Amino acid sequence: MHENKALWLHTKRAPLTVGPAPYTAPGADEIVVRVRAVAVNPMDRLQQTMGDIFTPWTKYPFVVGSDVAGEVVEVGSSVTRFAVGDRVLGYAAGSDKQRNRAAEGGFQHYVVLLAHMATPIPATLSFEEAAVLPLGLSTAACGLFQKDFLAMMAPLAAPTCAGKTLIVWGGSTSVGSNAIQLAVAAGYDVITTASPRNFDYVKRLGARLAFDYRSKTVISDIINALRGREIAGALAIGIGSAAACIDIVGACEGKRFVAMATPATSFDNVPAGRGRLLRLVPAIARMLAGTIMQTLKARRHGVRIKMIWGSALIANEVGPMIFETFLPSALAESRFVAAPNPTVVGTGLAQIPVALEAQRQGVSATKLVVTL
Repeated sequence: MHENKALWLHTKRAPLTVGPAPYTAPGADEIVVRVRAVAVNPMDRLQQTMGDIFTPWTKYPFVVGSDVAGEVVEVGSSVTRFAVGDRVLGYAAGSDKQRNRAAEGGFQHYVVLLAHMATPIPATLSFEEAAVLPLGLSTAACGLFQKDFLAMMAPLAAPTCAGKTLIVWGGSTSVGSNAIQLAVAAGYDVITTASPRNFDYVKRLGARLAFDYRSKTVISDIINALRGREIAGALAIGIGSAAACIDIVGACEGKRFVAMATPATSFDNVPAGRGRLLRLVPAIARMLAGTIMQTLKARRHGVRIKMIWGSALIANEVGPMIFETFLPSALAESRFVAAPNPTVVGTGLAQIPVALEAQRQGVSATKLVVTL
């Protein structure tokens, strides 16, 4: 019998604490993975401090975490893609409303994964490198390929030129790094924004042009660069990105749609405990005001906007498209790279809160990882 441990969120807004956890056998279409590395995401922090607002369906005690890499220790009766001992990366779907169980949360030693949301890790990748992919990749894929978003062509080993340009605002982020690569693999030209120090990085991932998002002329510069080109829409990542993308998309020819990966305001400074209301109320007011302003601006420009939910691909054709069809060979043949690069914060479940706090303070062109 496998002895499991997890980083528990026992009640809403509680501290994250390490403790024993049950080992859960896989269902027919599931696998169990001994986790060797996890990456942290902003959603992990929000689920702890704001879960009663953003994920009110959560059943406590709960285990958060989405990005995992490790070894298969058990497979379900219907699983043929994996065998015990395989090295895999996967999207731990426990926080999704339809899954909603602690056994599928990533921050534990033994996690249950949906088989169609896991991918073999080639020998060229470490667990730490592989762990950066799942949620950033999934969020990008939802925005690019879902029929109710940009509905772009699927990524292929030898894509046909789409003749269209995708705008990625925030190309050096985790979501942006994956979006650039996915779009190029689907045959699209990519224009992105980043800090000048990350221009070479985003161009290595496949972006044709990179613009400084802090520049006062960035919006007009991008619009000018798109003259005579048809756009595939935009993927907006980061606070303020949606408004900028609405201006750009509204001035260009092509699909006038902005897929948003970031809400209108940040809740990072809202504490779980003392002083919560003093910061929560203004943050909610800013979010509501920002959302209304974005909506009105989009209407004026004739642009559609929609917020991405990163786990939506679990229940549609995009999940298997990415994790089963595209990613295995793309990683094995180095046509797709694990990006951004990992920064290992420490070892053990107790180091995950340390990584979450470091992430809250800000990182650039890297993803924070903890080994287990």
